[in-house]
Amino acid sequence: MKRQTLIGMAPACLTALLLAAAGGATAALAAEIGHIGLRPLTPQEIKDYKLTGAQISGGMVAVGIGQPAYLEALVTADIPASSIVDVIWALTSRPIGSTAALTDSPLGANVPTFKQEERELYQVASRKLLRPDVTGQYVVSATVITATETNTLTRQISGATYMGIQNCALCHSGGIAAENIYTPWSQTKHATAFQKAIDGISTDHFGKNCISCHVVGFDTNAAAVNGGFDDLALQTGWQFPTNAVGSNYAAMPAALRNVANIQCESCHGPGSEHAAAFGNTNVANWPRIGTTLAAGSCSQCHDSLSHHYKSAEWNNSKHARAVEETESGCARCHSAKGFANYAAGAPATATPYDVITCAACHDPHDATNPGQLRTVAPVTLADKKTTITKDTAGLGIVCMNCHISRRDATNYVEITAGSNRYGPHHGPQTDMFVGANAMNYGLDIPSSAHRDVLGESCLECHMQSVASTNAAFTKAGGHSFNMSATTTNGVVHLTEACKECHGEIESFDFKRLDYDGNGVVDGVQTEVKGLLTKLTELLPCGRITEHTATALGITSKWTKPQLRAGYNYLFVVEDGSWGVHNLSYAVGLLKASIASLTGDANTDSLPDSWQVQYFGSANNPSAAPNATPAGDGIPNWMKYALGLDPTVAGGEMPGGVVFANGKNLVNPPINPGETNTIAIFTAAEIVFNSEVGKSYQIQAITAVTAAWEDVGAPIPGTGAPISFVAPTRNKVQMYYRVVAK
Repeated sequence: MKRQTLIGMAPACLTALLLAAAGGATAALAAEIGHIGLRPLTPQEIKDYKLTGAQISGGMVAVGIGQPAYLEALVTADIPASSIVDVIWALTSRPIGSTAALTDSPLGANVPTFKQEERELYQVASRKLLRPDVTGQYVVSATVITATETNTLTRQISGATYMGIQNCALCHSGGIAAENIYTPWSQTKHATAFQKAIDGISTDHFGKNCISCHVVGFDTNAAAVNGGFDDLALQTGWQFPTNAVGSNYAAMPAALRNVANIQCESCHGPGSEHAAAFGNTNVANWPRIGTTLAAGSCSQCHDSLSHHYKSAEWNNSKHARAVEETESGCARCHSAKGFANYAAGAPATATPYDVITCAACHDPHDATNPGQLRTVAPVTLADKKTTITKDTAGLGIVCMNCHISRRDATNYVEITAGSNRYGPHHGPQTDMFVGANAMNYGLDIPSSAHRDVLGESCLECHMQSVASTNAAFTKAGGHSFNMSATTTNGVVHLTEACKECHGEIESFDFKRLDYDGNGVVDGVQTEVKGLLTKLTELLPCGRITEHTATALGITSKWTKPQLRAGYNYLFVVEDGSWGVHNLSYAVGLLKASIASLTGDANTDSLPDSWQVQYFGSANNPSAAPNATPAGDGIPNWMKYALGLDPTVAGGEMPGGVVFANGKNLVNPPINPGETNTIAIFTAAEIVFNSEVGKSYQIQAITAVTAAWEDVGAPIPGTGAPISFVAPTRNKVQMYYRVVAK
């Protein structure tokens, strides 16, 4: 039978402490070798990996007496697994009176390490389980023996008991040298999660199986006698109520209410050792309480499908795999601690480091902002001219703190030489969304309506709700922030938020206009990529069709006009939406960049100056490339190529060729007095690049308004340019295109 002990109130001098924020891994070894991890274990993982009998854990450094510490020796991935000869574990130190021992972990080789970002960096060399049985310090070592060397990893753990919110409040409500965290916490939903559930206020389906995530230290394992909710429930004789009515919580014993709801020790771990250290979180390399912002403390409850899905969504996000950057300038957006500090106006350090976890954006202690967001303060772009507020961006304002270019585009471009690091800072989605801070060339480039009609900006689309029956459930929308997901049913695009304005679309690459001027109306994302390709044809890199942040290969030899255009190319590519965030601005930037290098702002392949010269405007219908304003059947593009006046029919062409009868071309006499009988037969050579594995169909029309007709059979791609000569005899004029299949 489980032995029960009532954990009473400790002396005020010991309990007047604070559950600060967490921390504590030590390794007696260089970081590049590895470390001992304290692995969280969530309800969903227990289901997925069929870990019958395993207990949930938040992976905190302070572990309740009798509760599991899932230990794993993580060795860097660059050490071949085959070279690991052995891992020897030892419990090198434990409190007086402890008989605890390391035992085999229930986590098998099929269970990966918890942190997404560590799965690529580390491999699990070995695992063990420790259950502290006495309060105090436990030191665990793992000696990793490889074919070439031996290294020892160490980890300190605190075995502790639960004290409850009233003990925490002695210091954390503004007591001895402690910030008042208790008061703002008391206004959060966590602070009344159990109370409102058991009173029938927040839910109508709260049962006994729900208790563990709504109270402190609930663990019915026989060894887990640690002052948790289940211990005190048994001690006081409390029984789960039959009906959820408003008097249930008030009728509970005070000692039980002290460990009810989601409070400090739910996330930081049991606090008795923290109290014994007079509020210190770490003494002589011995961590007394958890202070990290890691995701495990949240996932121990928010990861149980199908209703508790936020952790599963986050695991599929790029936030869960953020690139580690610990420099102060990068830490604010690359680490949970860094962003939390930045939002609070403190130096954005990243120690200890965690990726962009729940607690990066959400403040567990404060409900001042909606959703317990850390900040909804205005954001000013690097141009120092554009400021966005919550009134205009809604709660998406929190995203805009990081998804922003950190360059003042105009100044940056004019003073910065080309290099492989040239361009806007990664992720200028905010700048793109509001249509600002790119190379505008002094033009007033319009913006799409998204910035005006999406009340919550980023959140409206990226955090759409996805039904549990949808194949994209947890993979897209919500806290995954993904707009699409690859599923067993194919790629699913979250277009529901788009349909109110754009109609029944199933893809973000829906058709609007021919923005890239190739005569074909493709989807908007394809059109933007077409403009990007046209721009690269004018840059030193040459034609590029696969657009990436490194594709241009910018060097110090690039001229200032090329760098200006290159900046806009990178601005659009780094945004990553291929125009969806702000189609008008993306198209406008690329057309302005092309015009800056060619003088062809409308990208119709005819210089604007030439069109203005003859037609008054580049957008005059008579100035279109295929128009024949002189009525002679010769389109403007040919007149331009041959240096002819497009408003005059016929005329002498360069090289002595004369347009004779509206259909055919003949050679004039080479010498005066000679007669010429050599006709130049009209034909068209179509030359196009090809790829192996694709086929190409040449098509032709006799007028822009006619239907395209196939010319010959499909031509297999060879990987080299293909030349095809099409006869044009007896045709007034022909237009051609090549369709890849």
